[in-house]
Amino acid sequence: MQNLFEYLHIAVFFIVYKTVDIYWATAALIGTTGLHLIYAWVKEKTLPKKHLILFLIVLLMGGLTIYFQNDEFIKWKVTVVNGLFALGIFISQAFFKISPIEKMLGKEIQLPSSLWAKVSYAWSAFFAALAVLNLYIAYNFSQDFWVNFKLFGLMGLTIAFTVITIAFLYPHLPKEETPNKEKEEH
Repeated sequence: MQNLFEYLHIAVFFIVYKTVDIYWATAALIGTTGLHLIYAWVKEKTLPKKHLILFLIVLLMGGLTIYFQNDEFIKWKVTVVNGLFALGIFISQAFFKISPIEKMLGKEIQLPSSLWAKVSYAWSAFFAALAVLNLYIAYNFSQDFWVNFKLFGLMGLTIAFTVITIAFLYPHLPKEETPNKEKEEH
């Protein structure tokens, strides 16, 4: 259910943008992000830092977009969020030797610390690239193109990078032992 909420924000923004305009879409984004925070509080009796920070960024950038009737603020939100992810992962790995990727997947996948570090740095660079790419798209293409990029482009690139990460990790995963024929016959 948690993942559904994360994509719901983007889907609602996209639908409202296509049916009304960027300012109503921004208001809808603020509303759905706020509802997500309320849902987390009711269900978990806590406010996850990630969701609280995201809500505050959406509220600030979205509020400025609506107040000034200037879509540049909401366009910058994507860059700010991806930039924070890039910076957070980089600082965590480089200075504290903690891999956020390992924290997320380490219970399911056992890998050497050096490999987790490489994956963390790769994801940090990926998020930094998304932050820069978003600004390039926002300032060099139409608003409609940017909204489509925000929904389809960012999601597609993230899925592609996830597949690349899996392909990189696959040779390093522990192999399950398969019984040979002699053991099966007895």
